[in-house]
Amino acid sequence: MGRDEIIFLLIGLKWTIALSIVGFVCGCIAGLFIALARTSGVRVVEGLTAGYIAVFQGTPLLMQLFVVYYGLALIGIKVDAWLAVAVGLTLHASAYLGEIWRGAIEAVPQGQTEASKALALSYSSRMKDIILPQALRISLPATIGFLVQLIKGTSLASIVGFTELTRAGNIISNQIFQPLTVFGIVGILYFIMCCPLTIYGAHLERKFAAQAR
Repeated sequence: MGRDEIIFLLIGLKWTIALSIVGFVCGCIAGLFIALARTSGVRVVEGLTAGYIAVFQGTPLLMQLFVVYYGLALIGIKVDAWLAVAVGLTLHASAYLGEIWRGAIEAVPQGQTEASKALALSYSSRMKDIILPQALRISLPATIGFLVQLIKGTSLASIVGFTELTRAGNIISNQIFQPLTVFGIVGILYFIMCCPLTIYGAHLERKFAAQAR
């Protein structure tokens, strides 16, 4: 392992972080709409979003990336690997985060909703000022836990030819024939990214549990 190999791994790390940020941020935005749709009380909307969640939770992320990358090409829409993976991760994240936040919204005491309706607050005001702030707090540990899974899930981007951290490690391993060293370093880099988030999520879970008692 020389200087050039380390730099190449760090470039792969950069793209892993970028993919994680894009997938998580866009997934959060889409997931919020899905959560609101799932709790809207409109049966058709709730059914459609429940089906969407079931599809993405019931199929492997690897298959979803394949469908986005190769499926779009079959219908004449050509996208590069970066965009395909970003879209695939966004769709995947939106389904999981939407369900996490749906559970958090429903975990807010029903009395909060009834009180806000008694005050004649509009739906948007009720959600923005009363329900969502409480739901966000409830969902934080699970959301952070999903972010950790998403970071590790970016390693599947290599299957469609995108060079992130895992594929960078594979390329270097094939060049210098030191797989244990290379993937040991790759594992350490993933650990550095994920471990602080895992610890923080566990800390929040313990803190909120203590406050609830």
